[in-house]
Amino acid sequence: MTSVLRHHCLRTLGAGALSVALLSGGTAGAVAASPTPTAMASITVKADKTEVNAGDMVTFTGRTKGLKVGSPLVLQHENSGKWTSLRATAKVKKGSSYALLGKLNTKGTEHLRIAGVSESGKVYSPTVTVKVK
Repeated sequence: MTSVLRHHCLRTLGAGALSVALLSGGTAGAVAASPTPTAMASITVKADKTEVNAGDMVTFTGRTKGLKVGSPLVLQHENSGKWTSLRATAKVKKGSSYALLGKLNTKGTEHLRIAGVSESGKVYSPTVTVKVK
């Protein structure tokens, strides 16, 4: 009777060890098969002028990463702590570049950025500053 009991215990332990090995191997396989996350989308920006008279045009240029060709971009400025879209827009060109013309009418220091939308959500460029006299 003792040998039968010992045999059943060893069989149960073996089955348990095999189950753990299969489960952990399956998990590792599932992790290895999962797609890699896409790189974060980004927008760069450079203003052709840092100081202008009110009503003058400023050209903003840069490159995008993670945005499709033809994706819309909009110029935004900070107004009382909130970002507001201006009427200046552009689209991402072939080669992931863009050029956007913006007319700045409000005197003072303008904090501006470019906004766009990628598959992973909204994307904003770093802020550039233009002084309007």
